[in-house]
Amino acid sequence: MNKKVILKGKLGIYLRWPFLLGIIPAAAMAAAFWFDYRAGLAAAVALVVYITAATVIWLQLKPAVMEELVSFAAGFSDVQLDVFGNLDFPYAILDEEGHILWANNAMHNLFGPYIEMNPIAGFIPEISHQLLTDTVPKVIHIRHKDLYYKAEMYTLDSRDFMRDNPILTLEEERPLRSLCLFEETEVVETRKAIQNQRLVCGVILVDNYEEALESTEEVRRSLLSALVERKITKYLQNYDAIINKMEKDKYMFVIRQQYMPALQSSKFSLLDEVREISIGNEMNVTLCIGIGANAENYAQAQEWARHALDLALGRGGDQAVLKDHEKISYYGGKTKQVEKATRVRARVKAHALRQVLEGKDQVVIMGHKMGDADCVGAAIGIYRAARLLNKRAYIVVNDITSSIRPIISNVLDNPDYDADMFVNSETARALVDMNSAVIVVDVSTSDRVEAPELLNLTRTVVVIDHHRQSGKSIENPVLTYIEPYASSACEMVVEILQYVVDNVKLRPEEADALYSGIVIDTNNFRNETGVRTFEAAAFLRKKGADINRVKLKLRDDMVTSKARAEAVNKAVIEKGYAFAVCPSEGLENPTVVGAQAANELLGISGIEASFVFTKVGDVIFVSARSLDNMNVQLVMERVGGGGHSTIAGAQLRDMTMDEAVSLVRSTVLKMKEEGEV
Repeated sequence: MNKKVILKGKLGIYLRWPFLLGIIPAAAMAAAFWFDYRAGLAAAVALVVYITAATVIWLQLKPAVMEELVSFAAGFSDVQLDVFGNLDFPYAILDEEGHILWANNAMHNLFGPYIEMNPIAGFIPEISHQLLTDTVPKVIHIRHKDLYYKAEMYTLDSRDFMRDNPILTLEEERPLRSLCLFEETEVVETRKAIQNQRLVCGVILVDNYEEALESTEEVRRSLLSALVERKITKYLQNYDAIINKMEKDKYMFVIRQQYMPALQSSKFSLLDEVREISIGNEMNVTLCIGIGANAENYAQAQEWARHALDLALGRGGDQAVLKDHEKISYYGGKTKQVEKATRVRARVKAHALRQVLEGKDQVVIMGHKMGDADCVGAAIGIYRAARLLNKRAYIVVNDITSSIRPIISNVLDNPDYDADMFVNSETARALVDMNSAVIVVDVSTSDRVEAPELLNLTRTVVVIDHHRQSGKSIENPVLTYIEPYASSACEMVVEILQYVVDNVKLRPEEADALYSGIVIDTNNFRNETGVRTFEAAAFLRKKGADINRVKLKLRDDMVTSKARAEAVNKAVIEKGYAFAVCPSEGLENPTVVGAQAANELLGISGIEASFVFTKVGDVIFVSARSLDNMNVQLVMERVGGGGHSTIAGAQLRDMTMDEAVSLVRSTVLKMKEEGEV
């Protein structure tokens, strides 16, 4: 430190006076040489002895003198230091490495008497190296023991300490940081108390009320209804809730925010309690719970709760959905959605769709990116519905891959269809206006549709999908028809077609396209099939669908077959779960091949679920398939994807294949251990 301290002012000149006065004996020596050589020589020897002695004395005494001067300079502002030392709030000065150079009494009382030269991160972990090196003033909030503090940090220039010092200055700059801690425990506790007292709105719906009652003996139906109501009421009363039964199967409740952590930690155990009710009912009772939290007002909280309830229903029911601004959390959803035997909902949606189409000049239909047979088949079915109502219709397809080329070419080669039946996104943008209806099939998330920009060009958007909804759903559609129990979008469209117009007529090409979509999504009627699936297939057979013709169109080439076989051959099996990587080189549609490999793995004894990874460009696509005893949709949602309970997927970015496999593997095993799947 002494080497970096420079003397200035009169003191610096005073301490150098022996060397300055050396000019006088030097002049005397010159005069002596003028008068007598021997006298001059003697004077020269005396001068050398003088300078040597002065230099030795200077070198020997300088450190001691400088040390005393530094001590004097440090104590020059004792009054100011005393003021800082006795401040009520903790205050400290840190060096560029974060070590405490000086701290006042309040800081010592907070962290202990021996904190100098120790890193501040040892006492306040929130203060990182980046905060120390940033020259911009920073304010962070910390917690120490049971107290809360606001920490303010400012940059100091070490030269500023000696700028007004008349004795010393520093040779180089030393960046320092000042740290002030202001206690805000009372403020934080008050805010927390206010937050805890905020009201949270929720809606509960018995999503299979009618079906559960029908599965119960008539004399016990009233008892089942009473038990469900008692379970709901007793559960919510534990959280001081206000409960109002709005309908026979619907309840609204209001609770304080302070109880939300307990509800979330229990993962809404009410779902399990109601499901366990058994008084002879063949079907378990399941609930949908929608909650809106941290809204600006109660009306908005109620609206969020209704939106969350719609999400829970769209995802198959038997779950709770919490909406907190843009953040949406899901709980439950382990039970497979039970197919509803009645077509009442399909008929209602079909009539609503007809009203939408009749009020518009033209219809633009699109599915998801990298469309498959189900997507294109459903689009062709809606195209036929629009044409039956004498509306001009277009289907948006950007990339015609090998999986959909046979379906599209079969239509394009037919002169009975318009030449511009299929258009790309650019052409569709020029077509869509406020007098157009945009119908989205086989997808309900806005970021996965073929042309997202079309959703903002009209106010009339219709969504038809069989996947369980996620948080990024299409906003404000005029009509939404989402049925997670359906095997495919083509199955849903087939039911709609039967009610849009009477005695609907389909061309063989259209029947084949719809039948192909059902075949692909059900893996040849082996996955997610129900009574209505076979009814839809039977309807298409009556309308001219040919099974052999469809099989010929869906055949794979040798490259595809080898890639699928390689994925199955190199699959790794762990605890009943298969993890495989499908090669993508030379494949026109590698994601479809990956999905096919995942389906094949399920046919192997001992495998409960399969996860196949396919890399396309910089994105790794995950195809997840399972039997009924595992919900792969919950797994895929955990890694940023979604889908169906037995058919799901995800897209992973910014990671290698090994990292992607490791991520999904660890997620599956962890969720299995926690009982989530």
